[in-house]
Amino acid sequence: MATETPEWVVREDAGLPVLVALYLRQVLGIRSPEELPHLRDLAPVASTEYDDTATLDRQWRSLWQMTVEPQAHTSPVPLELVEGFDMLVALPTEGFEALHAAVLPHGADAVAYARAASERYHARAHADARSGGSTYRAYASAIAQHERHTGRRAHSFELNVQVLPLTQRGVWWIGALTVAVTDSLRTDIAAFDAAIAPVIADVA
Repeated sequence: MATETPEWVVREDAGLPVLVALYLRQVLGIRSPEELPHLRDLAPVASTEYDDTATLDRQWRSLWQMTVEPQAHTSPVPLELVEGFDMLVALPTEGFEALHAAVLPHGADAVAYARAASERYHARAHADARSGGSTYRAYASAIAQHERHTGRRAHSFELNVQVLPLTQRGVWWIGALTVAVTDSLRTDIAAFDAAIAPVIADVA
């Protein structure tokens, strides 16, 4: 009987919905998740105009979970697109009135920021591919290193990687199968190899 070959899948992107959600987090003065740095070229806002910041924080965290890993965080009620966000933000039709009202003024700016950041990522990835590089080369290298260290084949796994313009270099878990990595770190081959190795060790 043939032995099943382990498979690994890495999906890398600078997702528009993720960038928009982080933009809203920053302009609304939301702290969660506290360990994740702010976006570059966008000043943190110490918001004082909202009466119930705890409610806003809680509703945004739900949006964040549904955005990062939508299949694992479904809504018990239907979702409705928020006007002005080009289909990038959908909120539950019940229980999210505070967040809906708070984000409405920021649609155009949030979408513009997200599109610019995502386009920079894809332009770099395209340039790497044209020069003979591979998006997955660093992951394959980390897996090979893990296999040498453990003396066994890597387990099958899935990993989502969001490459984001964050103010600090690093890698952070933002979901059960998802990490965020700073764009400047992703382009530093040696540093990224070292930074992604613990992540690969966790999942493989």
